[in-house]
Amino acid sequence: MKKIVFALFTIFALAAQAQGNMQWTGTWATAPEFTGKGDMPQTTELTNCSLREIIRVSFGGKQLRMQLSNEFSKEPVEIKSIYIANLAADENGRNDQPGTDYTAIVKKSVRYLTVNGKRQFTIQPGEAIFTDAANYNLKPLQRLSVTICYGKTPVNATSHRGSRTTSYIMKGEAKPGKKFETFEKLDHWYNISALDVCGDDNLCIPAIGNSITDGRGTTTNLQNRWTDIANDYLVAQTTINGMHYGVLNLGIGGNSVVRGGLSEPAVKRFDRDILSQRNYKHIIIYEGINDIGGSKGRSEQVAADLIEAYKGFIKKAHERGVKVFIGTILPFGKCFYDDSFFKEAARQTVNQWIRTSKEVDGVIDFDQLMRNPQIPTQLREEWQEDWLHPNAKGYEVMGRFAGERIQQLIQQ
Repeated sequence: MKKIVFALFTIFALAAQAQGNMQWTGTWATAPEFTGKGDMPQTTELTNCSLREIIRVSFGGKQLRMQLSNEFSKEPVEIKSIYIANLAADENGRNDQPGTDYTAIVKKSVRYLTVNGKRQFTIQPGEAIFTDAANYNLKPLQRLSVTICYGKTPVNATSHRGSRTTSYIMKGEAKPGKKFETFEKLDHWYNISALDVCGDDNLCIPAIGNSITDGRGTTTNLQNRWTDIANDYLVAQTTINGMHYGVLNLGIGGNSVVRGGLSEPAVKRFDRDILSQRNYKHIIIYEGINDIGGSKGRSEQVAADLIEAYKGFIKKAHERGVKVFIGTILPFGKCFYDDSFFKEAARQTVNQWIRTSKEVDGVIDFDQLMRNPQIPTQLREEWQEDWLHPNAKGYEVMGRFAGERIQQLIQQ
């Protein structure tokens, strides 16, 4: 009997030790923002309603937790319940045909998430919290439905405006076994900011950026940003140096690095959106075009400020033993920013520094990839949406290129 008890104790001890060696790693994330009136629901409100949101992960796992943010709101968010589920559209192979019902879920896959063991909880203004760990069979690159049933909510929510993915509002509480009756649709994410999985062979790569990373010009609900395509490539490699890799998209449309633009500039949000992610050894910086485009006669100074900001990011990362990959800034000839020779000179200055600086651990040369060989101040016409943003084909090319380059840099 003593031998049996000792054996069981040993098994439990080893299991606990193995669990202790497991790490949380981000498999999906988005950058939280203040939500103005124009990006709040227009025909209803979140209070006493249910919100069904869709995300697409990088790698899978057997245990997960979700981060919820109320960081940009002045009032609490009351959560009656939150549950996750697989999409019915994915049950027999992915279905993205016209008319696909993205609100339909697989009932048997539903899992309620808790905070401190309770389904109902409140997120205080200015706070972000994690749910408790939950067992779930999350598959690599799968889409996941997240349903939040709200109590009272702030006038201005914390959201991510550029979800490129439709969210659905239903009045009242949405029960897993009943049809979700959509009252309003919005292409924003509210309150959700990250999903982590537990494992010992995953590493994420947080990427900070503007609308080109956020996906302006991609196809709503098809998850075809360049980061999505890069994820497809990296996951297809199974492992790189024995690890699974996924890119986290922390882009914000209209964002700048130093000043101006929309939402907090990168110098202010870098610590929260990038450095606070879990379990990474590399980051990507791909931002600066809005600083240059809005330079208003200060192009030379803006170029210098951008380089100094990059150096600051690199210093912070290197202090943590993290390598920094930087993407070169795309040409913007023929777009609304194209009104000064000095702006192009600033872009060239910044790109030259990125390519030649010994401080940068790796260059993802999007400029060389995407520019028109005959007119290098412009994007290739077949890959552009509005001469500033790529189109869906352009993002596909960028993503494949980025995936291959990331793999190459990691293996060096």
